[in-house]
Amino acid sequence: MHKIVTTSRDCKARRVPTGEVKIIPGGEFVNITQDLGGNYTVTWGGNMLRIDGTDADAIGRKPTVLNFPDPEDGKVSEAQVWEALETVYDPEIPIDLVSLGLIYKVVVDAEQGMVTIDMTLTAPGCGMGPVLVGDVEYRVGMVPNVKDVKVELVFDPPWSREMMSEEAQLEAGVFF
Repeated sequence: MHKIVTTSRDCKARRVPTGEVKIIPGGEFVNITQDLGGNYTVTWGGNMLRIDGTDADAIGRKPTVLNFPDPEDGKVSEAQVWEALETVYDPEIPIDLVSLGLIYKVVVDAEQGMVTIDMTLTAPGCGMGPVLVGDVEYRVGMVPNVKDVKVELVFDPPWSREMMSEEAQLEAGVFF
């Protein structure tokens, strides 16, 4: 899939594979090369960039809307953190990170607004690691009362397809 579109407004994007934040100005031509999992990979100015689905309107697509009700107690809801994690998809296989078994641990300090996440990648050398970390930080940061998100990439235990949910295995075609 390759489609050239013009940005309708300034749009935040992350450079692939470093995760460095870039701003694509409004009125620029970008080439959409991938639109799996609710995020968009584009090329612009000689760079490959990833636009979060919440900013999809800037490239003429329907934006992903994350709507988390504000908890009455003013604290971070761990359930909402998991809900946010389920909206982050692997860019190469459009399956969310939770279903893939890539999220190993979530620790929520509800009082301080701090969320610490241990996650892994499907392969230690995965070039999309920094981008996925940025996706997780961005989406979890949208949960009410979250003040800081720390993502730690861990590789012990090594990921294997058995860590995937049965639904994810079926979707990926690896369930036997």
